[in-house]
Amino acid sequence: MISFSLHGVGVSSGIAIGQAHLVSNALLEVVHYQLPPALIEDEVKRFSNAIAIVKNDLEQIHASLKHSAPAELGSFIGTHLMMLSDKSLSEVPKDIIRNEQCNAEWAIKLQMDDIVEQFEQIEDEYLRERKQDVIQVVERVIKVLLGHPSQLAIQQQSSAIQERKVILVAHDISPADAIQFKQHQFAAFINEVGGVTSHTAILARSLNIPSIVALQRARDLINDGELIIVDGNQGVVIVNPDKSILTEYKLRQEQWELEQQKLQRIKLTKAVTIDGANIELLANIEVPEDVAAVKASGATGIGLYRTEFLFMNRREMPDEEEQFLAYKAVAEAMKGAEVTIRTLDLGADKQMNPDSIVTCANPALGLRAVRLCLSEPQLFNTQLRALLRASHYGKVNILIPMLSTLGELRQTKLLLERAKLSLSNENIPFDPHIALGGMIEVPAAAINAEAFAKELDFLSIGTNDLIQYTLAIDRTDDTVAHLYNPLHPSVLKLISMTIKAGEKFGKPVSVCGEMAGDSKLTKLLIGMGLRQFSMHPSHVLSVKQQVLHSEMRVLNAHARKILSYTDLDKIEPLVAKFNLH
Repeated sequence: MISFSLHGVGVSSGIAIGQAHLVSNALLEVVHYQLPPALIEDEVKRFSNAIAIVKNDLEQIHASLKHSAPAELGSFIGTHLMMLSDKSLSEVPKDIIRNEQCNAEWAIKLQMDDIVEQFEQIEDEYLRERKQDVIQVVERVIKVLLGHPSQLAIQQQSSAIQERKVILVAHDISPADAIQFKQHQFAAFINEVGGVTSHTAILARSLNIPSIVALQRARDLINDGELIIVDGNQGVVIVNPDKSILTEYKLRQEQWELEQQKLQRIKLTKAVTIDGANIELLANIEVPEDVAAVKASGATGIGLYRTEFLFMNRREMPDEEEQFLAYKAVAEAMKGAEVTIRTLDLGADKQMNPDSIVTCANPALGLRAVRLCLSEPQLFNTQLRALLRASHYGKVNILIPMLSTLGELRQTKLLLERAKLSLSNENIPFDPHIALGGMIEVPAAAINAEAFAKELDFLSIGTNDLIQYTLAIDRTDDTVAHLYNPLHPSVLKLISMTIKAGEKFGKPVSVCGEMAGDSKLTKLLIGMGLRQFSMHPSHVLSVKQQVLHSEMRVLNAHARKILSYTDLDKIEPLVAKFNLH
């Protein structure tokens, strides 16, 4: 057998060694055929029955979730159930069947393609990845229509392999499948598609198992039952490793697992440097259920609560009461710990009504985030009132995304004051001194950070967009993704300018992008003056370990040296050396 390696994107760290278990891709089996008029209504009924079966399956899976299951699982299943209830998936395919006199599989695939095309126009990576939800839901429906056995049945047939380490190789893995697969304790997930913010990535991190995505054609190149190694740290899959490679990776695996066990020992340890500097480690969440993961991680609060999840996959806007209850649930669950909630970060490229298509040549530069909210003051007022009401039940901060001008900030502050006044007139309690912060993710805002620091209570650096806008690179574009680099001297200078602006005016500054959770960059950011990090809960302990081994005097000197360089080729080896101290 020939040994070879595949390279993808590592989204969940760790090393797994086991046998490949390939999962079929029903979408590839869909064919188109015409039906005689007399059979059209029978086909519509067959489609309706498939929708009902999938709904029932998902409801059973949701009901079977244990209290100890990662919070992400329940919320993702809920999202898929919502999609199945949406007319765009449950009713429109019926019209296609009738109008085109085609089979149900082809009809729902056509509708899926149309919806996915809309998602493809979204610039924001996290939101764009939600197209995988649509694909995963449709895949389940098509499997029923094609008469495939359920994944649960497949697992029961393959129970003989349960005692061995098995690695799942799929085109994509839905949250529902992940729950069922978890019962068989798969050692790792491999996906042909997806990115760092895909559901597979989030689930893999919450389950604490290695995972690699964007491994194109993996199912064509890997045979069922072959021995493979998954290195989630490097994003590498080794197929049919020879004895020497296998021995080496078994040793690496033991060392990795030992390190993870050691990390648990520092869960309750305060994040303090060797020379006594306090570093605050916070967590990012998407839905209220994520609070459980935050508490399990040892994070001291929530540095970023993305509210987009409340607004997605629905035709009607969530009203004030629904939003209030979601924000209140998080505030109360954190029992007085800090909860920073970001206002809506959607754009013109993503409409509330999926049937409305608005084309935008460059969505990243269009009507999104605070720009959208200011253009829709009623929408903004509803969210601001809900946030203010929730502030009565915990330590809630409000964070405004994508600020680029002081005019946007001042309009926002005016609307916030009006929301406060309306609540006061109605005798509804709220925290009148609620902190207001701004996201620094546009180069213009970083360059003008001092002006924003004067008028805000805190700043939060969104490194994902800051890097993208600074370098004019979409990291999801395979042709230029290799140029996306957080260590680019211009990026580091913009981060440094923002941190210094906060220091000058005594305002806290945090980083809430991917850089915050990258332990290889922890010491550099501390040396640059950062004292607050917010990241995925699964990264908190590895970052804390770096904090505990840091000495401010040494780090400051190294950071100054790195910031003085203008050549990326010189910066990268210095940062690597940085972590040896």
